[in-house]
Amino acid sequence: MPTIDVHNHFIPMAAVDGARKGAGFDGLATEAVDGREWLVHRQGYRYPLARGFYDFDERLRSMDERRIDQAVMSISPTMFMYWTPGSEATEFCRQANDEMAAFGKASGGRLHPVAALPMQDPSLAVAELRRAVTDLGMRGAQIGPRVEGGWLDQGETRTVLDAAQDLGVPLMLHPYYIGSKPGLEDFYMTNLVGNPLETAVCATRLILSGLLDEMTGLSVVLMHGGGFLPYQVGRLDHGHKVRPEAKGCQHAPSSYLRRFWYDTITHAPQPLRFLVGLVGADNVVYGTDYPYDMAAGPLDGQLAGTGLPPDAVEKIAGANAAGLFRLLSA
Repeated sequence: MPTIDVHNHFIPMAAVDGARKGAGFDGLATEAVDGREWLVHRQGYRYPLARGFYDFDERLRSMDERRIDQAVMSISPTMFMYWTPGSEATEFCRQANDEMAAFGKASGGRLHPVAALPMQDPSLAVAELRRAVTDLGMRGAQIGPRVEGGWLDQGETRTVLDAAQDLGVPLMLHPYYIGSKPGLEDFYMTNLVGNPLETAVCATRLILSGLLDEMTGLSVVLMHGGGFLPYQVGRLDHGHKVRPEAKGCQHAPSSYLRRFWYDTITHAPQPLRFLVGLVGADNVVYGTDYPYDMAAGPLDGQLAGTGLPPDAVEKIAGANAAGLFRLLSA
């Protein structure tokens, strides 16, 4: 069974070229910092522009170096562009999806892209999801846990989830930000705390709203080990038992944990071992978050100290991802 990384990111070359000219989409630009190229968003967020984001050969070289056979490739969440006009975001997503599809075709079965969607306009997002899956052969989509303040269980956004269920493809939920989050500005907490919190809030809403009861065929992947959700599910169960506001789902919240898949990015063996014990090895998939500096390492390094048995390791390494994303060549 091949090793499959389901959590790694891509930035379109068109966006890089525009940024290098100082006129990138939504004000993207580049800067040189201590001899390294950084990508800068007009909202304030900046990060090293690693070649692996956009360079095909570098991506494959890095996969070989980290002993990764295949990868489910998704756009960088900084490129969701939910804050831009829907028509402009749609064109950006179409171009990005076309570029990712070209990477996939050129990779000889090693790269399997999932779509970027203009979620601020659900009708356009549904149309692009259908195009990406049926015309480009993409394996699903990656979306944010919220869309500029609105959560996935609210309003017309549900139609995108319904379309994914109809197409039989998974949705990967990845938190995003390009500016600061109130109360989390210091100590890099926007990422360290804000990202896992956002995932936990979204997943909790999918449970407590009853959406998972309605969409029984929806497949959802939670990044970064599910955020804080797995580690506070007992509190959700207690709230569901004693509070009328938390009774929107048919069963105890903990009974829905295996409706999700979780990547391995917990950065320590103890929480990863706890996660596998809680949700089962069948619901955990290998991820790295390449090429960000917050990325986790190769599979053997992530699993070191977990004490997981060989059959669980095989599932996490690639078998689960092959089934979830329908990677027939895996």
